[in-house]
Amino acid sequence: MPTAPQTTDELYQALQENDRLPYGRIRTVTAEELVDAAERFDEPVPLIHALLELQEAYTYGSEPRKSPVVFARLLALFDEQPDIFDARLRHTLFWRFKWVANALRQLPEMPLASLRQWLTEMGERYEKEGFGLQPYYGQAYQLAAHLGKDTTPAYELWAGRTRTPLSDCEACEICERALYHLVAGDDERALRAWEPVLAGTESCKEEPARSVSYALLPLLRTGRTDEARRLHLAGYRSCRRNTSMSGEVGRHLEFCALTGNEARGLELLAENRSLFDEVDSPLSQFDFLTGVEVLLQRVEVLGRGDLPAAGFAGRAWTVSGLRAEVRDRADDLAARFDARNETTAHTDRRAARLERAPLLDALELTLRTRSLDDRAPAAPVAPSARTAVEPEKALPELILQARALDEQGHPDAQACWAQLRIRVATPDYAHPDDPSVGSLVRLRADLLDDEASRAGEKDAFEDCAALHEEAAGLYDHGGLPGQAAVARACAVLAAAEIPGEDGEGPERRAAALTAAHASIVGLHEDAAALAPYQEARLLRLRATALGLRLQASGSQDHVAPVFAELELLHTFAARHGIRGQVSGARMLGATTHALSGDLPAAITEVDTLLPGLREEGPAWHLPRVLGLRGRLLLGLQDAEAAHASLSEGLRLAADWPAGTGDATRLHSDLAEACMHLGRLEEALRHLTRSAELDLRDGNRTDAFCTYSNAAQLSLDLGRVEDCIALLDSLLGEPDVVAGELDDRLVAQLRLTRARALRAGEDVKAATVELVELAALSATWDDDPGSHAMIAAEAAVLLGESGAFDRAGEAADQALAAHARAPRYELISNCLREIARLQAQQQGRDGLAGALARLADAGRIAEEAQAAGYEAHGRSLETALAYEHGRVHAYAGEYEDALIALDKALALLGEPGAEEERAAEWAECVRLAGAVEGIYLERPAPALLRLDAAISRLSALGHTEEAEPLTALAARLRDEE
Repeated sequence: MPTAPQTTDELYQALQENDRLPYGRIRTVTAEELVDAAERFDEPVPLIHALLELQEAYTYGSEPRKSPVVFARLLALFDEQPDIFDARLRHTLFWRFKWVANALRQLPEMPLASLRQWLTEMGERYEKEGFGLQPYYGQAYQLAAHLGKDTTPAYELWAGRTRTPLSDCEACEICERALYHLVAGDDERALRAWEPVLAGTESCKEEPARSVSYALLPLLRTGRTDEARRLHLAGYRSCRRNTSMSGEVGRHLEFCALTGNEARGLELLAENRSLFDEVDSPLSQFDFLTGVEVLLQRVEVLGRGDLPAAGFAGRAWTVSGLRAEVRDRADDLAARFDARNETTAHTDRRAARLERAPLLDALELTLRTRSLDDRAPAAPVAPSARTAVEPEKALPELILQARALDEQGHPDAQACWAQLRIRVATPDYAHPDDPSVGSLVRLRADLLDDEASRAGEKDAFEDCAALHEEAAGLYDHGGLPGQAAVARACAVLAAAEIPGEDGEGPERRAAALTAAHASIVGLHEDAAALAPYQEARLLRLRATALGLRLQASGSQDHVAPVFAELELLHTFAARHGIRGQVSGARMLGATTHALSGDLPAAITEVDTLLPGLREEGPAWHLPRVLGLRGRLLLGLQDAEAAHASLSEGLRLAADWPAGTGDATRLHSDLAEACMHLGRLEEALRHLTRSAELDLRDGNRTDAFCTYSNAAQLSLDLGRVEDCIALLDSLLGEPDVVAGELDDRLVAQLRLTRARALRAGEDVKAATVELVELAALSATWDDDPGSHAMIAAEAAVLLGESGAFDRAGEAADQALAAHARAPRYELISNCLREIARLQAQQQGRDGLAGALARLADAGRIAEEAQAAGYEAHGRSLETALAYEHGRVHAYAGEYEDALIALDKALALLGEPGAEEERAAEWAECVRLAGAVEGIYLERPAPALLRLDAAISRLSALGHTEEAEPLTALAARLRDEE
């Protein structure tokens, strides 16, 4: 708190501002400071308000030891001066007797006699004040349930009584009834009781999040997996990182553990790491730690106790180490509660949770399906099932196999090189004394050459060039000039692809590739004693250099040289029977046809290649060729055929090591085909799979871009919780949190999340996100248009929340950005919507502010007209006139409203065949008819207006647009 309040008005204002903060240390500390400030005024009522705020902060900040102390002060004030408690304060005071009862139950050091004594005092005070005793019996039942003793008579004494104004809310009482049936083993009855809460018809500050956490396992046990999945996503979001709902978080972790989602459980555990140290309630700690142990125990059973896990602050934890610590602490808490309660209830409940077997092998909870392997360090590439490398293969045999496979371009060569790299790196490595294997220098050159190829696949061209050059030097040293020439040519091509510091234009890149081609030709001509496969590789590099040049320049003059090189490659490879290079030449030929704009010729080339590949191989080329065919068909707008080719390519890619068939690209292209075919759910699956593969390959920017598209698609499909869960998972990634990922990409993810939150009716969270994004985007000097968009969206949400001063500030930011990068329609829509909201919420008091925003919108419309801008939706002028009418109507200025609506109708003109224009015209007539007939009480002219419009719309076939007018006309006639 910057400065202490100097007056009671300032104190009340500070209390209101603190009440808007989320529960946690900041709110609690401020509440403590406000109590200190209130004591200085020497007035009891402000102090009462400050103490109530402090007790609430302690209660929902999970500090049960402090809540009863504050309440004792409030009760003393009431006993001394009951008259200063008005009806509302008195109601609040007696409501919070229940808060204290709940707080005392959470503290094992509090004697059982003290808990019962408090309930006795609560009952006596309720009777004295003339309150009904249903809330007292409710607390007596909750104590019995906590003890695990005499619950049935306590439940009946409470549940059969009539509710009173001091009873817990309907949602909380529903949860208690459902839990009673759940403990009795009746899942179906518990779920029936929970229906109003789980459906969202009953809610409060704690509900439905609390009920959802308990209902997850009963839903699974009764076969309602889809509902369990949906509620897990929504319910977890409501309780994550919330100290007062740590027990609920623990139950979500347990749900993950019992549904084959251990990896997600560990991810959520990391997200809630603060709960280990910030939860001050022993009972909440007990619930949370037991849920944590269920998860960790399951991970250990799967043999992954060595995985890292987020735990108590101060050290790094493995799953096994954390489980041991959690077990000791939770066992101790259970023993303390049982000793206080004189039962074994907590030990028994804990044992029951830990003994539960998984309910499902695998339930797909989120769009981002992950396994425990994804949380472990990357393992060496495994070979395919076709030519798996034997782990204990003799070293000479392994070296010769690696080289033989490498000569063919076989994908399993990579697994052989990976094994060799591990063996060579061991301290006791002894190179075979075998002439067929060659020297250690040669093997080291081979390994460098393979490493260079992997770097090139990841577009790490600088590393690729350096590694190839180093390999070439070793080949020279080992007396292998052919291998040296190929490696050096690879280095030349990689160097040509290294981007400039500030990027470079296509001309410079084309020039670099021209020079690279000349260098490779020179290396080829100077090389002596080349093996056929080496010469074929050099020819392929020559053709590739010119193909990349064509891609960079797009010049038709660069087409023929590519085909000339490809002819040389194809002829040579066919003569020597090098099938991989024959196939490669045809693939590059198809790509060259496509780059030159001749897609039919490209398809013909691919279709000529495919039969030979199917019959003679190499089979590992099929996925890429089918992928290329699918992309070409997409270009020809044959999405169905493209889908078939891409699907076959993806199926065949599964037979080969990761990366061979470019499954990432196949999934991405399949997503595009599915979008064209309207198979949006399938497209979403392919997008998320493509992104996850990119992520595993270390292509994080590409992965996050694809995930961004997947999040937007899921939002478009109405899968709001899926969208939010996906984005929450991405935004929690360590490199995102550390600010290492591109800030604009992260901002896009956050923007989509804000829109999803709004779609999910979490307007408060959406507003916070957008306001933060607006502040961030204000620093983007190179992109004022994006700032205008974000600030405009923030302004509207602030308006929806009634914060019109802040909405105006955000709108002004949007206007300033618009001045630099015009967004006429966006800004006009924003200003009109703020005006509507202010008039709707504030009536006549908000009219001046609303008209000021409409005046700004008027200036935007004039600017747009002067610039020759045409709106994509409604005309800015007619939309503005209509909004003037609506704003004046909300403010009760009906004559002005009618004038504005008549102006809008004049601007619109008579409707025609276009449905959108007819709908806009009909709405304008409807509102004018309502203002004139209902509010101005002139039904006759209103009916003339409506009847004429109905006839006009009906004659044009716009019957749906006429229906609201017909209903309004009928209402006016009924009221005459």
